[in-house]
Amino acid sequence: MQDNELKNGQSVPPQDEAAQQAPADAPELPDLDLSAELAKAQAKAAENYDLYVRAVAEADNTRRRASEDVAKARKFGIEKFAESMLPVVDSMEKALEASANEKGPLKEGLEITYRQLLSALEHNGMKCENPVGLKFDPNTMQAITMVKDPAVQPGCVATVFQRGWKIADRVLRPAMVAVAQ
Repeated sequence: MQDNELKNGQSVPPQDEAAQQAPADAPELPDLDLSAELAKAQAKAAENYDLYVRAVAEADNTRRRASEDVAKARKFGIEKFAESMLPVVDSMEKALEASANEKGPLKEGLEITYRQLLSALEHNGMKCENPVGLKFDPNTMQAITMVKDPAVQPGCVATVFQRGWKIADRVLRPAMVAVAQ
């Protein structure tokens, strides 16, 4: 038979004849175990998905922690400043006590300033604690002494020497008190 003819007598163009001979001349490919390759690819995909889920969870946790930190900073950001203002409040209270019998513009100015200071502190989340008559709480009070006072139940605050302060439910300064026996 001629090179350009097939078994049934038809002629084949030369490029098709080369294509028919190429697979016979090509080196044999090794047998691939496709199921093993698929299992490896699926394991790698599962590992990558697990890493992705963990990364998303970590990003969510970081975002949540940052949000909580910002909220705490807003809530307690004035804590140091507030602590430094407490002696000023105490001094103004002592000045008002000392001028209890006086009248005039100086005392009125002191009273107005004191009310404005308390208002500003309360506006920024500070609360004054005056626990007279309340049950002693060691978390918010500091007992200085024990006294006998028939008008007050035992274990309750009889006298407050220095009022306590809180800022957003955190004790800034415990109240200094005398507790009834």
